[in-house]
Amino acid sequence: HGHFTAFTVSEMMENYSAVTEFFLVGLSQYPELQLFLFMLCLIMYVIILLGNSLIIIISILDSRLHTPMYFFLGNLSFLDICYTSSSIPPMLIMFRSETKSISFIGCALQMVASLGLGSTECVLLAVMAYDRYVAICNPLRYPIIMNRVLYVHMAAWSWIIGCLNSLVQTALTMVLPFCGNNVIDHLTCEILALLKLICSDISMNVLIMTVASIVLLVLPLLLIFISYVFILSSILRINSAEGRKKAFSTCSAHLTVVILFYGSALFMYMKPKSKDTKASDEIIGLSYGVITPMLNPIIYSLRNKEVKEAVKKVLSRHLHLWKI
Repeated sequence: HGHFTAFTVSEMMENYSAVTEFFLVGLSQYPELQLFLFMLCLIMYVIILLGNSLIIIISILDSRLHTPMYFFLGNLSFLDICYTSSSIPPMLIMFRSETKSISFIGCALQMVASLGLGSTECVLLAVMAYDRYVAICNPLRYPIIMNRVLYVHMAAWSWIIGCLNSLVQTALTMVLPFCGNNVIDHLTCEILALLKLICSDISMNVLIMTVASIVLLVLPLLLIFISYVFILSSILRINSAEGRKKAFSTCSAHLTVVILFYGSALFMYMKPKSKDTKASDEIIGLSYGVITPMLNPIIYSLRNKEVKEAVKKVLSRHLHLWKI
């Protein structure tokens, strides 16, 4: 590859022909772990599908749950199902396959999906914090402020921002030359792992990723923190112990999810590149990609009387289990 400033079609085609597939060799240095991880991820994936589907179904069927909070929660559950479905099934195949290969296009699609849905979740969690802030700090005006138009727009923009970020970053990565480097030391096609394979200048990509991480990780986290400062001071002013308990339980559920999700995301995308410890990176990646989506429905339903009641109602109505 000579000195070129712009990509021509032939150069892009050359890049495609240079690398037509990738090999995902994450954690393959621990063959005894593969079967254990396969079973673990399979069980977690089933729990993710069941738990998140249940939340979506009850938030649609139970009219008492037709509120902004459950609309956002339904979005979060749908997002978690899509996110894990783009990464876990291919990962399960990798654990059991000998070749561990994925096509160039397959890898790009996986990256678009995981990055897009991850970015969307960052924005959505901030939107959910704002919803809790209005509900607790301004309860009388809550129905007027969080009207249907606003909360549908907020959810839609979360998806749009997340997907745009992902399309831009994936496109800017996949047009760069890999020069035959096609062994990805990761479990999935993850942007950080792919950038390590590129044999040209990636300072532009790193700059865009840093800006995106600040806009989509640090800013939402800051908004969540500010919301919770107001929420906590508001909760402490509630006179009744029962009211305090209820406000605290819905918020602590949201806060647990936030800490898990942002903690692992910040660890992955904001840390200095020199401290790359491979195995820990992949375990953190697993927690961010598998454990958080599994815990979301569990955390929200366990901490929530309305969800528990709605589940019982739906089960008794549809399965005629009157003894519940």
